[in-house]
Amino acid sequence: PTTGVLYKEDNYIIMTTVDKEKYKCLLPLIASGNEEEEKDYKGPTPGELLEPLFKQSSCSYRIESYWTYEVCHGKHIRQYHEEKETGQKINIQEYYLGNMIMKNPLSEPGSEELCCGYDLFLCLTQIPTKNIEGQMTPYYPVELGNGTPCSLRQNLPRSSTVMYICHPEAKHEILSVAEVTTCEYEVVILTPLLCNHPKYRFRASPVNDIFCQSLPGSPLKPHNLEQLEKQQEMLKMPFRRVKEEEMPSTKEEKFSSIHKPVAVGSHQLLTVGTTHISKLTDEQLIKEFLSGSYCFHGGVGWWKYEFCYGKYVHQYHEDKESGKTSVVVGTWSKEEHIEWSRKNAARTFYLREDGTQTVRMVSHFYGNGDVCDLTDKPRQVTVKLKCKESDSPHAVTIYMLEPHSCQYILGVESPVICKILDTADEYGLLSVPS
Repeated sequence: PTTGVLYKEDNYIIMTTVDKEKYKCLLPLIASGNEEEEKDYKGPTPGELLEPLFKQSSCSYRIESYWTYEVCHGKHIRQYHEEKETGQKINIQEYYLGNMIMKNPLSEPGSEELCCGYDLFLCLTQIPTKNIEGQMTPYYPVELGNGTPCSLRQNLPRSSTVMYICHPEAKHEILSVAEVTTCEYEVVILTPLLCNHPKYRFRASPVNDIFCQSLPGSPLKPHNLEQLEKQQEMLKMPFRRVKEEEMPSTKEEKFSSIHKPVAVGSHQLLTVGTTHISKLTDEQLIKEFLSGSYCFHGGVGWWKYEFCYGKYVHQYHEDKESGKTSVVVGTWSKEEHIEWSRKNAARTFYLREDGTQTVRMVSHFYGNGDVCDLTDKPRQVTVKLKCKESDSPHAVTIYMLEPHSCQYILGVESPVICKILDTADEYGLLSVPS
């Protein structure tokens, strides 16, 4: 028995399998876990923990097949789609799903207590939870109202609840956006800031061993269980595995249940993540990125992505038990890319109002990836490098689409890219600005 979990001889049940095999199973007496730490906590409220996020005016993005969602923390939520065509102005279709506003007093007239933004904690008697991938997860809600009027609800304004949940490895990514009722939305944000509060830490359901002993006339292990274990062994190793010296932390393991791919449409698979780079200056970052020595990482789903300019695109998943599963999505060949660019547009232009053209996006072809089980052909990916203005000059958003089996589109959007797009030659190849 594990230390701290009590077992008593008289606390057991007799289990009988369908094959009439009998086992005596000792049950653990469940002890409560972190209640003392939670009771004694006198640190900052969740609103105070999240305050830096609201004060630095940062925004998180989620890019889906048609809509882009923008959450500017403590300000607004916007849903938009851009149509850009050469020689024409940009058409933006957009809706505000909520703006930060003061709420009405909760109690009788004359009460001065207001629930507003991240002070909502003051009005909560107990911490709400949400079922995320089968785990009841505590969250901190921020209400936003006064969005774009909704024609389906007599022009009432759209409103949203932003649910902040603790994730120690996150960078304030948008995990999901859902319309729970007409023009009312729920947005789930992963943030490490809440993890300092014991009541918001992710809790895996406590797992305590149940010890079963076979009774006379029954095998040590049920026949069906042995068969199942053999089948599971056969199903392992669907991809090649890369052994890693460094195993992922237990924190990552606990959160693996949250990270699964998000299905978009019938065939597409998309995950997106925004990260921030602040250690390097713009000039150093551009040089290291273009030399392939600085790689961008993204994705908040089961698969993460690594993009090294002029080298390769990998997708990988890290697991404590089996190490790192890595798939080569595409590798760089200048000759193959130039051949590809003769049949496809390597540069996309935007016409300014003064009549001059500027490069809006460049596309690069990375072929010769790992062979795909579905097509028996090597995987390949088109990397689209796009200028995206942001309040954070070093924000990088990466997303992956799979419009056809094992043929991918990797979108990489950042203010850093804005500085180098105009250096693109006829093949879309970039160089350090002079």
